[in-house]
Amino acid sequence: MATTSDIKNGLCINLNDKLYQIIEFQHVKPGKGPAFVRTKMRQIETGKVLDHTFSAGHKIDIVRIENREYQYLYNDGDSYVFMNNDTYEQVNIPPSLIEKPEFLTEGMVCNILFHAEEESPLVLELPMHIITEVTYTEPGVKGDTATNTLKPATISTGAEIKVPLFIDTGEKIKVDTRTGVYVERVKD
Repeated sequence: MATTSDIKNGLCINLNDKLYQIIEFQHVKPGKGPAFVRTKMRQIETGKVLDHTFSAGHKIDIVRIENREYQYLYNDGDSYVFMNNDTYEQVNIPPSLIEKPEFLTEGMVCNILFHAEEESPLVLELPMHIITEVTYTEPGVKGDTATNTLKPATISTGAEIKVPLFIDTGEKIKVDTRTGVYVERVKD
């Protein structure tokens, strides 16, 4: 079993029967009292960030996780089907493991975090940005480019996002999948 001296960024641990990934850590040796390790951890299932302090030498339970690339194939109603491009193995992912399933497009390559000992999927990470087409938005008015006003637009995946007034139907745009925010217009 490992101790707090083994903590590093990206390490996955089991704490109170929940899986956490270390985002940041700091070893602290105060002038008075015992040393401790201050950590910032993200719960893998929910994405919730937690601050936790361990006393120095505290035993921790390290969990081995693997990040694998899978290609999105289709939605079969109650789950999403992904395929490993190396082994052609298919895996069904429930919508609860995908943070923003409305940005999935067929053929998209995503990272799936697996619990290595149990071979079970823990979370699916979409690519940081997608390039998609605006399928519907209200037409912009000439001269409306000076303000930071946004209007609703529907993209090819069916998701609705906010775009600047100068974006028209049929244009390709780049969208941040973590926040669902318009990034920029894409030229062909």
